[in-house]
Amino acid sequence: MAMCKSLIAAAVRRLVPAGLLALGIAGPILAQTDPGVRGGAINGQTGATATSPLPLASVTANTPQGISEFFQNGLDRFQEVDVVSGGANNGLGPRFNFNSCSGCHAQPTIGGSSPATNPEFTVVHNGIASGSTNTVPSFLTANGPTREARFPFFFNSSGGVNTSAPNGGVEDLFTVAGRSDAGSCNAQQPSFVQAQQANNIIFRIPTPVFGAGLLENLDDSTLLNNQATQANNGLGISGTFNHNGNDGTIARFGWKAQNKSLEIFSGEAYNVEMGITNELFQNERPLPGEDVQGTGLPSNCLNLGGKGYPEDATNFAPGTASSDTFAENAQIPSDTVQFSMFMRLLAPPIPSTTTPGGASSISQGSSLFSSIGCATCHTRSLTRTQASNITSSLGGATANAFTDLEIHHMGTGLNDNVSQGSAGGDQFRTAPLWGLGQRIFFLHDGRTSNLLTAITAHASSGSEATQVVNNFENLSASQQQAVLNFLRSL
Repeated sequence: MAMCKSLIAAAVRRLVPAGLLALGIAGPILAQTDPGVRGGAINGQTGATATSPLPLASVTANTPQGISEFFQNGLDRFQEVDVVSGGANNGLGPRFNFNSCSGCHAQPTIGGSSPATNPEFTVVHNGIASGSTNTVPSFLTANGPTREARFPFFFNSSGGVNTSAPNGGVEDLFTVAGRSDAGSCNAQQPSFVQAQQANNIIFRIPTPVFGAGLLENLDDSTLLNNQATQANNGLGISGTFNHNGNDGTIARFGWKAQNKSLEIFSGEAYNVEMGITNELFQNERPLPGEDVQGTGLPSNCLNLGGKGYPEDATNFAPGTASSDTFAENAQIPSDTVQFSMFMRLLAPPIPSTTTPGGASSISQGSSLFSSIGCATCHTRSLTRTQASNITSSLGGATANAFTDLEIHHMGTGLNDNVSQGSAGGDQFRTAPLWGLGQRIFFLHDGRTSNLLTAITAHASSGSEATQVVNNFENLSASQQQAVLNFLRSL
């Protein structure tokens, strides 16, 4: 018997890296697994499809009258495909990551996160940038996450990384140069190969926006009270908030909670991710280096659509029910307003009580999630939203989002060396976990599709989550599986 045990132990050592054995977690790693992406319509909501996410209940009831048209109008604009010029939706470029919002926010339906098939991978071949000088960066793969790229630091004149000169701005993946509707604009792609060779590149993936209106409608006192409740937790967790630089209130959208509102979130994405100017961001965006170098964009890359700025659809002439698909009250706002209205009115995810693993396992996992400390940051419920002047479902509601909306130090393992607002390089907003069961890629850069890997990545030198991860790793294999089942039920 002793010989059998020694042979088994030797086999385990051959299969499991020494670092994991040193942590004492070889058994759990071999014993439990991520149940994987849960199937079905968005979190079991009857009526939702891959192209038709559900709005809030009051929007379905059309309260107030016309609000359902705002949602549908915003949904349609969220799916619009933009071109440089000569089409219905002008303004793409001169640099961009993709040409529609819904292309990247697609899993498991519109408004979600990165889809299984990466649309950015086919940009050069599907007509969006065909005929151009673009190449597909090596970090984009057919079945990998949709990504934006950033260089944490600027390069010096000799091509080396200047760690005394922080960058952190988005380096758009593609340009419109060479397209038939782009004129003589000859903007080139950023130096991705150089950045990868110098280890001076980080990535971000899309955040899902289901239930975003509830998070936007939480007043600061609710968030501050929750922070006070979670203080003195004994786990080494001490988050803070990223504040808006203008009015000082708590910002809450984006991987580092750098954006205050959904409209700012929309306007920034329209300009940064698609290159389309709008009422919030009126100017064409040079690359970070072009601004620092004092050159900006060349004149032949400005106003490519030929209609002036802003380039999004500012609807000065109201439509009518008889002359347009949508009633007058849904035709006046601009694209950025309607993008934010769509996100604001989008229903939150509904968890499963039985899938995966059965009700008993999910219930056990839910209890363990709290007892080991996960809920200290991933606060189950924030109660209650402030009164809403938009639609009744946004007011007096509980946001079961599993987030405190605080930014936390996540240590050397997740540090991306990018600062946004008051969030430093290793600080990230607690990602809301509602809808987690149907996400494919995890962490801010989409580095893994394995939920277990995502959990263990929370522990590293300087991370506030290290003790909680240690608590998770000290659970039995079946208990760890219950936690995974619970997370995939969300």
